Amino acid sequence: MFEITLYDATLRDGAQSEGINFSVEDKVAIAVSLDALGIDYVEGGYPLSNEKDMAFFERIRRKKLRHARISAFGSTRRAKLTVETDPGVAALLEAQTPAVALVGKSWDLHVRDVLRASLEQNLAMIADTVRYMKGRGKEVIYDAEHFFDGYRGNPVYALKTLRAAREAGADAIVLCDTNGGSLPGQVREIVATVMKEVGGVVGFHGHNDSGCAVANSLAAVEAGATHVQGTFNGLGERTGNADLCQIIPNLQLKLKRRCLPDEKLQRLTETSRYLYEVANLALSDSQPYVGRGAFAHKGGLHVDAVRKNPITYEHIPPESVGNERRVLLSELSGSATMLDKMEKYQLAGDPALNKRALQEIQKLENLGYQFEAAEASFVLLVRKMLGKEKRYFDLMGFRVIVEKHGPEAPPITEATIKITVGGEEEITASEGDGPVNALDGALRKALHRFYPHLREMQLVDYKVRVINPTAATAARVRVVIESRDKNDIWGTVGVSENLIEASWQALVDSVMYKLMKDEEKAGTA
Repeated sequence: MFEITLYDATLRDGAQSEGINFSVEDKVAIAVSLDALGIDYVEGGYPLSNEKDMAFFERIRRKKLRHARISAFGSTRRAKLTVETDPGVAALLEAQTPAVALVGKSWDLHVRDVLRASLEQNLAMIADTVRYMKGRGKEVIYDAEHFFDGYRGNPVYALKTLRAAREAGADAIVLCDTNGGSLPGQVREIVATVMKEVGGVVGFHGHNDSGCAVANSLAAVEAGATHVQGTFNGLGERTGNADLCQIIPNLQLKLKRRCLPDEKLQRLTETSRYLYEVANLALSDSQPYVGRGAFAHKGGLHVDAVRKNPITYEHIPPESVGNERRVLLSELSGSATMLDKMEKYQLAGDPALNKRALQEIQKLENLGYQFEAAEASFVLLVRKMLGKEKRYFDLMGFRVIVEKHGPEAPPITEATIKITVGGEEEITASEGDGPVNALDGALRKALHRFYPHLREMQLVDYKVRVINPTAATAARVRVVIESRDKNDIWGTVGVSENLIEASWQALVDSVMYKLMKDEEKAGTA
């Protein structure tokens, strides 16, 4: 048993994020991944609200979870109904989960203006529902909605609502900062009061409207809370919920409050990125601990210091949360950055080569190139400077035609390409959704006969940035392409006044890098 209990609400609170729509399969997959990480409770949804959540509860019962307990979310009985006749209470039982999260009102304003009930009626609703669920063998986690607002407005009544739940048998009392407006000092003081006046297992559920959800969660723990709720990647309504990807390592590595086995903590980054993928969201590079930029170093002085002693610019070892250190290439790079990259890619560089490579990168970035997200292009550039470049194919020429017949008809794009491979000429054509897609198709078609393993490579991202917008339609553009195969992800870059040419540069680098690394891998196998 660890000191802090972790309760994940991604499948309910997180699903309320704008643009999120989890399928039943998504929800099951997420629950399984959270169980593998070692999360104690996974809240599956609100069974009364929709058929999808009820289908999830039915499906997850077939899974053999190793650690997590599934929880269903619902409200206390309605003012004019008994627990036996309330459909929401019945839906909670129908979900057949070992735990239930019951939300009740602790703010007298909500009792009067939303429930349209008396303060005494609300206390009875809380006690009746908790007692009913306990009588049916459920673990009851009582969520005191709007508790901090309620306490500030009427502390005597807010505490009465907690006592009603506790005396009825609630296993945990969770204080919710539902509007997300509290500050850490306020949370610490109020939680300490609750610990003194009510006692037992106390938890915290924070929203991020004031940007303090994670800090408030930590303040609650420092004041005595041992149950912490949140969502992965901070997903949630409005500005989101407290991010468990920050809470967990802060608890374990900073406050020394264990909540996961050390080996599980090392899966934190992997789990975070998996949830981004399932949610069909772009990664947040600047996300603390798990973001791609969390341990990224760009300035030459920083890189030099980190190479000598990582703690000079890193607050924890990145591998402790499953992340990795990244050294970014840019005009700010110094010789230490060059040396780091040379070593990473096993390029035989000497000080003179490092200096030339740095000068070349600075010159190219002045023209609009950017190598932070395009390390594959950097590798190909240095290999060329070393005389190690290998031309897997040469372009003889290409042509792209875009036709549109009528104002409502979609454009038709076709690319024709002529290349040579080892002196053998190949001409192919391909249609596509746009000129870059058509070029990609034509190039692959031309190369597949010579390099069949290119079939396992795919383009996963394509970004265009105007470098000098004051030049209007004659502006120079930068294209960054991200590609992947079953083993790696890599980025390449191209720059030109012509969008097609910039795209072609990045596309060729992407294919060249794939062929190069596959050849090197085969040579060492």
